Amino acid sequence: MLNKRLVIRYIFIISVFLMHGMSTQSNAAASPTEQTAVFAGGCFWGVDAVFKHVKGVSDVQSGYAGGNAATAHYEQVSTGDTGHAESVRIRFNPKQITYQQLLQVFFNAAHDPTELNRQGPDDGNQYRSVIFYTTIEQQKIAQSYIKALTASHKFSSPIVTQIVPLQQFYPAEKYHQNYCATHPDNPYIIINDMPKLKRLRNQFPALYQ
Repeated sequence: MLNKRLVIRYIFIISVFLMHGMSTQSNAAASPTEQTAVFAGGCFWGVDAVFKHVKGVSDVQSGYAGGNAATAHYEQVSTGDTGHAESVRIRFNPKQITYQQLLQVFFNAAHDPTELNRQGPDDGNQYRSVIFYTTIEQQKIAQSYIKALTASHKFSSPIVTQIVPLQQFYPAEKYHQNYCATHPDNPYIIINDMPKLKRLRNQFPALYQ
């Protein structure tokens, strides 16, 4: 009789646990749907730092896009022969910030879209300017935005940013993640990336966090 009671009690506990799990999954499904944007604009340290300070962005990860898994490693990407570009993957809530607003930050604070296969002191195909779109809607928004920028003559040189579909994003090595925040005294960061954060704060005060 005692064993039977223990079995019944055990079944009850398991049932409660399973019901709680179902409830948790339901709540997760009801949360706002996030979207993904992937940009390449030179060394990913600075681009990562800029978007980490943008309201509505929940996560930013440095990585590689444009090549395959076998060559998605810093030493190989640095040769400029892998097809990869140093990139960042951005998770954002479209109810708090739009894709076009992310593009505005990308073009006006995070990098110079007129530099071909380079960015600042860094030279090579892996530092090219790219928008890796994840949906047809993103492709159309990016095309329209670049067209409008070109017509406005905001930049004295032609925009060379590529717009291509994202095939796969490969996260970079752990030591590259959040690099700007963890190495604020690095001369490269001070000279090349801190000015980007300043531009973000000055040009987009409502988006800065």
